[in-house]
Amino acid sequence: MRKRIAVIGGGIAGLAAAVRLRDRLPAGAEITVYEQGDALGGKLRTGDLGGLAVERGAESFLNSGADGAESAAVSLARRLGLGDALVHPARQPAALAIGGRLTPIPAGTLVGVPGDLSTLDGVALPDAGADTDDGRPLLAPGADVAVGALVRSRYGAEVVDRLVDPMLGGVYAGRADQLSLRVTMPQLALAAETEHTLRDAVRAAQARSRRVPGQPVFAAVDGGMSRLVSAAASASGARINLGLPVRELTRTPAGWHLVLGPAPYPQTADVDAVVLAVPAKPAARLLAGAAPETAHEVADLTYASVALAGLALPPGTSLPELSGFLVPPGEGTLVKAATFFTRKWPHLDRPSGPVIVRASLGRAGEEERLQLDDAALLARAHRELSELAGVDLPAPAASWVQRWGGALPQYAPGHADRIVRARAALPPGLALAGAAFDGVGIPVCVASGERAADEVSKYLEEA
Repeated sequence: MRKRIAVIGGGIAGLAAAVRLRDRLPAGAEITVYEQGDALGGKLRTGDLGGLAVERGAESFLNSGADGAESAAVSLARRLGLGDALVHPARQPAALAIGGRLTPIPAGTLVGVPGDLSTLDGVALPDAGADTDDGRPLLAPGADVAVGALVRSRYGAEVVDRLVDPMLGGVYAGRADQLSLRVTMPQLALAAETEHTLRDAVRAAQARSRRVPGQPVFAAVDGGMSRLVSAAASASGARINLGLPVRELTRTPAGWHLVLGPAPYPQTADVDAVVLAVPAKPAARLLAGAAPETAHEVADLTYASVALAGLALPPGTSLPELSGFLVPPGEGTLVKAATFFTRKWPHLDRPSGPVIVRASLGRAGEEERLQLDDAALLARAHRELSELAGVDLPAPAASWVQRWGGALPQYAPGHADRIVRARAALPPGLALAGAAFDGVGIPVCVASGERAADEVSKYLEEA
């Protein structure tokens, strides 16, 4: 009998799940992707700026994992025939904007947490005497703490405020004092279960990494991430339904019943299995009846809102010899990070072409600071970029603002355990995928979608 599977959510996690389902299930399986928005890809979106393809969301993904193998995103790109389109950033350093000057980011840190405090000159004054061996591991097995709590207790406030916070802020738009160590730095959390000092835990986590020296850390797709999205949708062979939200999800004796579309004109669909790849609150709403325990575990995840400003500056605009910079929250700026896009990505850098700068604005808890119209937000970004970079930037020839409201999950300590409980309470034939559950970053989301597809495929094979 032909199997029918619904993938709810058309971001990269949902699309990766659809591709894996197509690879694993019999040829006649019907896969349908439901996306309530008007486009696939979620936070992956490529736009035009000054005639160049510039990301309006995530700009790159990790090239490999800590085990040295290629990341799930690279593997997916190769599966989709985009292996030859993978490009890598130039070997340009990045900096921290501290006290009106740009200071190189110290080498050898783990998401900003140093294993050698002697490298922090000019960045932070650590409390080296606090990282003492108390005769026991930093963390009990499976325990979780906020990143900031651990690092402050061992290295002092400046290391958190000036180094760890901007590094985490660049990825999560969050603060170290609210983010889970086990979700954001799993290798360090594991090492902390055996090591007695933070220095030794960082060094142990770094030593376990099998990344190949000299191998690029990041990769992207020439032409933009939207190519990855389109290729995944095509390879999945799924029926794509845009602008059609799923409003109800009900367990039936034969599978799952979906209620779709606007309330006055509902549509329905019946399927054998479901991959749910949407943010936490819509997931909790859909699960309230079918899996109330799961809904309870995921409902409280909060999100940060951010905005991106893209500026196409005139050819020849002078910028510091950097790939970009991060800004500690204590500097008080709305800009939290900047990428000198055409310098970072040499395949876009042309002598007669525009100089592209992309700024990220806003952190968790700062949503009210983003309540400016686009023109005012661009003017603010332009002014702060000039001040932070120490360069009088010319007016852009073209620009855009991309707002991502409620885009980045804020993983509080204990998140990983909550998700374990959430998944354990799911009925058969229903799997969760995406950043709400497993972490941010394209490789993590791809792997999450593929695991969900594997769970559903196994269920269908055994049903």
